Amino acid sequence: MDISKDEQRVLHVLAQGGRLMVVKTPAGRILEVEGITRDGWRMPAIRPRLFRKLKSKKAIASKSGGPYRITRRGLELVRAQPDNR
Repeated sequence: MDISKDEQRVLHVLAQGGRLMVVKTPAGRILEVEGITRDGWRMPAIRPRLFRKLKSKKAIASKSGGPYRITRRGLELVRAQPDNR
């Protein structure tokens, strides 16, 4: 399955130890998605549409209400880059 460049960038950050924090309304709608790298730096804003695409492809998941992290399926989708080896 092919994934877009934006999806690829997010998955690379998650594969290196990053996480996605979701801010929701009281009704449960997604307001914003904040990406944080393993070093604690904030990523540029991730659009809710991109977040939903990654979630529907089962590339990311949350456990026990924690931040979203990459899954085994996400690791299969992400292509190898020199800084990931």
